[in-house]
Amino acid sequence: MSGAGIHPTAIVHPGAKLGQGVEVGAYSIIGEYVEIGDRTRIGPHGVIEGHTRIGCDNQIFQFSSIGAAPQDKKYAGEPTRLEIGDRNVIREFCTFNRGTTQDVGVTRLGNDNWIMAYVHLAHDCQVGNNTIFANNAQLAGHTIVGDWVILGGFTVVHQFVRIGAHSMTAMGSILLQDLPPYVMASGNTAEPHGINSEGLKRRGFAPEAITAIRRAYKTLYKSGLKLDEARAAIAGEAQGQPALEILASFLAEPGRGIVR
Repeated sequence: MSGAGIHPTAIVHPGAKLGQGVEVGAYSIIGEYVEIGDRTRIGPHGVIEGHTRIGCDNQIFQFSSIGAAPQDKKYAGEPTRLEIGDRNVIREFCTFNRGTTQDVGVTRLGNDNWIMAYVHLAHDCQVGNNTIFANNAQLAGHTIVGDWVILGGFTVVHQFVRIGAHSMTAMGSILLQDLPPYVMASGNTAEPHGINSEGLKRRGFAPEAITAIRRAYKTLYKSGLKLDEARAAIAGEAQGQPALEILASFLAEPGRGIVR
């Protein structure tokens, strides 16, 4: 396949499906089972392989490896998937792996995410929308990341960790346990340091909602309650408070325990 948007040195398998206005840079390789949506741009020296579906209006910069086999010794060549949504920016040297049959079988990245250089998404990660991953953020397998999360540079996330919506980590944070929604964390290993109030203001949260979230944070981390007691208290506070319902629902789900 060739066209005005495909550099003559690029190798695009005849079975690949490319939408209107797709650009493929020099020396890039597009595999047989790849689907790329309209107006997506693939930079030079990129490799996109496996059963990978990429949406519209994405920018994937040079030297990225998208859709390679998972780094899991149990993987035996099953046709697992990688799915990327729309309007994502994926910078240089990123590595996104396909899923495994030990989990949902698909790694997902949603819409409108800003992914900086050297970011790794391991097998079966599920990443939402409007996130920002700074340089060298590294997600181990089976990680779940909510909407509007910000990961500082060199943040490292243990497998099976959940990261709640609107939370944030500082540079060099090591997450070994779940990070609840709205919470800021830093350190090795990461500890909580208040709520992401500035981010919530920028996203249009009402002052009373931010006050309720701050109060719930104090219940969770400053009241001296055991986790089960704090969870029950926040569930009570969440009645009629949509912002707190997100937090209460997160705390009610099983996981690796939360950063404390």
